[in-house]
Amino acid sequence: MPSPYDTLIRTPNPYQPRSARIVRITPLVKDNVLFQFRFEDEEFSREFSYKPGQFVELSIFGVGECPISISSSPTRKGFLELCVRRAGRVTNALYQLKENDLVGIRGPYGNGFPVAAMENKNLLLIAGGLGMAPIRSLLNYALDNRSDFHDVILMYGARDPGEVLFRNELETIRHRDDIKCLLTVDEASSEWDGYTGVVTELFKEVKLDAAATYAAVCGPPIVYKFVLKELLAQGFSKNHILMSLERKMKCGVGKCGHCSIGYKYTCIDGPIFTYWDAMNLRELI
Repeated sequence: MPSPYDTLIRTPNPYQPRSARIVRITPLVKDNVLFQFRFEDEEFSREFSYKPGQFVELSIFGVGECPISISSSPTRKGFLELCVRRAGRVTNALYQLKENDLVGIRGPYGNGFPVAAMENKNLLLIAGGLGMAPIRSLLNYALDNRSDFHDVILMYGARDPGEVLFRNELETIRHRDDIKCLLTVDEASSEWDGYTGVVTELFKEVKLDAAATYAAVCGPPIVYKFVLKELLAQGFSKNHILMSLERKMKCGVGKCGHCSIGYKYTCIDGPIFTYWDAMNLRELI
């Protein structure tokens, strides 16, 4: 039986959802699940590409749609991964679906990380809490293109060990010798063997050449407040501080005006912004 999303998709249309099948559902932490999708159209699936930091619109037929950051890397073809937090009508409906069920996906949208400009530089990836979901895309992109970058450092902080997203993956990455992976929690348990404290404490563990480094940051507002202060103190250029800011996004294409902030649209001009952008549009954070 044809999917309701397959009507009129033979002509490329940025507003038309593509039919995608759920191929894997992986629980992560409370109310956060990693969904892996594969597009029904095999040719489209092979050609589908995006930049780390971009997002898609996920739709459940008869329910609605919502924007979700992409958690997978474009270097890994044939599937798309979204880390979805249960937070509303659409995500609640998604959580009721099973592997092999169909959804609609349109995109990708937005302004991703400038990976070409970041080549031959050091990368400092900083995430707090659920901010690890979009940072994972850039992390895996850098690992899959490891020779394109110099030092790669990940700093990730969560409230406690039970809230560390992608913990098994990150534990594996910690043992690689081509990346410095620093994990910290505010409140440690007896089985935790990482650092304890807020994420900015991890700056003590690394030496940074700010002029040769791009910093990518994602997390709750409190993370931006203190991480940005530390990055500026370290001498980072405002244009080398990149932030994933997804506030108020809805339609994804700048038509509804829901994410309009000053003269910018989060869905079009972002969700990746420089600190320079944020200085001039303080409502972004």
